[in-house]
Amino acid sequence: MYGKNDLRAALAPVAVRPATTPFKPASYGRFYAETPVEEGPLARTWLARGQNLIVAYSRVSAGAVLSRAAQVDEYAVVLSDAGLSVEITAGDQTEIAHGPCVAFVPPGDSVVKALGQGDVYRLITVRSTDLAERCANAGDYATPDPNVPEFQAWPDPVGGFRIRVYSGDVPAQQGRFGRLYRCSTIMVNLTSGRPGPRDPADLSPHHHDDFEQYSVATAGDFIHHLRWPWTGNSAHWLDDQHEFCASPSVAVIPPPAIHTSQGVADGLNRLLDVFCPPRRDFSAREGWVLNAADYPAPEL
Repeated sequence: MYGKNDLRAALAPVAVRPATTPFKPASYGRFYAETPVEEGPLARTWLARGQNLIVAYSRVSAGAVLSRAAQVDEYAVVLSDAGLSVEITAGDQTEIAHGPCVAFVPPGDSVVKALGQGDVYRLITVRSTDLAERCANAGDYATPDPNVPEFQAWPDPVGGFRIRVYSGDVPAQQGRFGRLYRCSTIMVNLTSGRPGPRDPADLSPHHHDDFEQYSVATAGDFIHHLRWPWTGNSAHWLDDQHEFCASPSVAVIPPPAIHTSQGVADGLNRLLDVFCPPRRDFSAREGWVLNAADYPAPEL
């Protein structure tokens, strides 16, 4: 089902398993078309969620402060573009992160201070209920998705929690898929994107049995194509979707929907692929997770 040039075709094939529970529709956060939940002179912030994860998108100017108090677990800060830097402080540690990059921030109190103008994406589990209840699409998750298991964090990092910053400028390597980084709660594929529209004859429809995919559009325009399997209970059937999302936005793709995302803008089309908790199949591939030495995986 993957495209002819897609390295994920090397993963073990998975058949769509029969489901006895209703399917969850996809959910979308179109930040470009929605009202921010927080607005100040230096930052505007939008929130959208899935079953396990909150995507907090902030458009910031220099001096903007994004803080978390008594944060319950580790979260990610992603700068998708070069030219923006932020100062991250947690406890007695301070680090400067230069985009493009992903930074993992420890539990507890932390502050992200913008050193320029641009876009900041924070990826935070729904255990942060103060944010989860304010998401624009919170109503979509008033009833949990029965096809997504209860969230469980992965093991703590080697040497304990601290701010860890990873560059998005790592060169591509033959046989390695994207630029994958994981922490104890989240996995991020920090991609470079594709210039111009994607070839409609080279898409990659696939599905996941029991975990969500968060497709965060940071540049360009996309059509998210989704199809749910037919089961013996026609009351569970859902119509196909071909949803247009410009950037910035997030598409929360539930299991076991067959899905593929098609960039359609003439310029750069770029997605962050995000998973919460980290993906086991990606983690099992030697060399795919660039910071695997820092974050041990559970028994796979």
